[in-house]
Amino acid sequence: MHRNLIATAMACVIFGSALGASGQPAAKKAPLATAFAPLDQWKAAVLAGDAAKLGAFYSSNPAARVILTSGETNAQADIAFWTGLKARSVKLDIAQSVPTETGFQQVVFQAEISSPTQNKRQTVYVLSGQLWQKQGEQWRIVATRRGDTTRLLQPMSTDKEIYVPGLNAHEEIAYALKLAAQQHKRVLIVFGANWCYDCHVLDLAFRRPDVSAVLTPNYEVVHVDVGEGDKNQDIMKEYQVPMARGIPAVAVLDGNGKLLYSQKGGEFEKARALGPDDLVAFLNKWKPAS
Repeated sequence: MHRNLIATAMACVIFGSALGASGQPAAKKAPLATAFAPLDQWKAAVLAGDAAKLGAFYSSNPAARVILTSGETNAQADIAFWTGLKARSVKLDIAQSVPTETGFQQVVFQAEISSPTQNKRQTVYVLSGQLWQKQGEQWRIVATRRGDTTRLLQPMSTDKEIYVPGLNAHEEIAYALKLAAQQHKRVLIVFGANWCYDCHVLDLAFRRPDVSAVLTPNYEVVHVDVGEGDKNQDIMKEYQVPMARGIPAVAVLDGNGKLLYSQKGGEFEKARALGPDDLVAFLNKWKPAS
């Protein structure tokens, strides 16, 4: 049953590509192959909330392996998870869809799920990798790994250079303070590094329309590279942000350079666990008085 291939794919592709949900760097995006119809059909079953139709996509021989960040479960639990989201809309951002050998297809995607909650819709995100096998005339999932449900979009790649090498952080902060004083803004210093998964989560979150609507008019943002904990430590100490509590970490200054807030308890270190409302509330709390 190609068990060696399944084990290898689980370890190298599904584990590796969806590791963002467990705090490791996400994989680089692979070139996309042509559309994979069974994935579209699987998505339709999720949207319909049809457990029976969804169950038909999971292999019974061999039994589909389902790996979560907390351990291994079974296909029935995976089916219950997806149908339990009661999706009103499903969007898949496909990072990888490639054949491995004849009769096998690997896919990696982030699902954006909108569901009704009381009088409004809630959007959540799920990173997942799947290994499909052609069994007779039917494609079925023989292995899948699923990350935790999050309220913020997760990066599919950590390639983006948020923290540009060679920038003088002292000069960047001084320039931001000048602009903030002129425009009646605050300065938001974000300590982090390009290797840091949650730094990429926070960067994506800052670009959300609901978050940027508060961030852009009220803050000058400065990204300060801390490397492996060996860069710009004098600035972290100056603004009372302990490196030992993790990154990303933030400090807020007024236009005169007065420290208004410093992160001491790792509040942003697990950015993936935050929601957009958390960020909006924080930004509203420390923005200038109108």
